[in-house]
Amino acid sequence: MSEKNLEQCFPLSYSQDSPVIKLPERLTVLEAVAFKQTCSQLLAEVDSPPQQIILDFSQTKFIDSSGIGAIVNNLKTAEAKKTKLILEQVQPPVMAVLSMTGLTDILQIKSSEKWSDSHQPETHPSVRSWVKRLIDIVGALVGLFLTSIIFLPIVIAIKANSPGPIFFHQTRCGWLGKRFEIWKFRSMCQDAEAQKSKIKNQASGAFFKNDNDPRVTKVGRFLRRTSLDELPQFWNVLKGDMSLVGTRPPTPDEVAKYQVPQWQRLDVKPGMTGEWQVNGRSTVRDFEDVIKLDLRYQQNWSLIYDLKLIFKTIILVFNRNSGAV
Repeated sequence: MSEKNLEQCFPLSYSQDSPVIKLPERLTVLEAVAFKQTCSQLLAEVDSPPQQIILDFSQTKFIDSSGIGAIVNNLKTAEAKKTKLILEQVQPPVMAVLSMTGLTDILQIKSSEKWSDSHQPETHPSVRSWVKRLIDIVGALVGLFLTSIIFLPIVIAIKANSPGPIFFHQTRCGWLGKRFEIWKFRSMCQDAEAQKSKIKNQASGAFFKNDNDPRVTKVGRFLRRTSLDELPQFWNVLKGDMSLVGTRPPTPDEVAKYQVPQWQRLDVKPGMTGEWQVNGRSTVRDFEDVIKLDLRYQQNWSLIYDLKLIFKTIILVFNRNSGAV
């Protein structure tokens, strides 16, 4: 691939025979797709891919989840080619995001400016809305109070039906891909994760779904149908890892399959409920449909819209045919 074609994506220069890609001021979905294309073209030289690629972040002041996705995808491709990715002159806003998402532990960052948490980006208006956060805190406290009332009967039912712990926790990806532990009442058998590879996935794309999953216990089906299994997530909301309303929180292995544009769904915090939960939670089979619902939420978001989705969720919870299966 010629240097001229590469420069149509990003300015490309060389430093001691190492290609240097100069990143733009903003690294959002359109720029991120071009960034991935540029790196892919450089690494496509089968005979002699470069030993290292330098990423010049000196001009980049903003990065969202798509930009993070492009970096992750490029890192995987480079590692497969035994090429090093070196980040230089990383600015404080970008450095804060890389640190928050844990990428500073795996990326080679040669130089950067001092940074602080105050540089975290506002990838979506909902992320910095103090009113939304206040609603989350109040809702989480009310939810945890209600959970405490029915906690004992749920515990007795789970224990009587299946041996194992009361709670199920799993690593999920939140805002910008930051990992956190999500909590639920256990609705599956004790070794459910080990058996997952044996279960047929009825969904297409980067998420898992099986209507008749044999790992789900008898009590677990009731908990899922009534959404009672999700009550411990009020703790995740109170901590700030999740919101009452947002997008479905994916697992790391699901995110690993994302194409760059699909990372846009991580521009907002994941929610206990959202468009996916109130519009076909049990019927959506195509991941592209999930993406459309997530992006629709981001486009239509307002505090009133959140309240409407919460109200719809409450109605669905009391409809015994609406829960997860």
